[in-house]
Amino acid sequence: MIVLNDNHNSFDGVARALASVLPSVGFDQGMRLANEIDQRGQAIVWAGHRELAEFYWAQLETRGLTMAPLES
Repeated sequence: MIVLNDNHNSFDGVARALASVLPSVGFDQGMRLANEIDQRGQAIVWAGHRELAEFYWAQLETRGLTMAPLES
């Protein structure tokens, strides 16, 4: 699952969204991912079974993150 860089989310907001949705991602890891998203334009934030990916994807999108479409 890939989160894309955008102009409307803060580092703190991205880190908090990732930490609140993704298992084993705390705020510090969320900040590292937010930094990668900012520097590279995107980051893979989670990989696993499609059902869970769809569930996490929807939760992160609801929190305002800009998500890449899930691959088939």
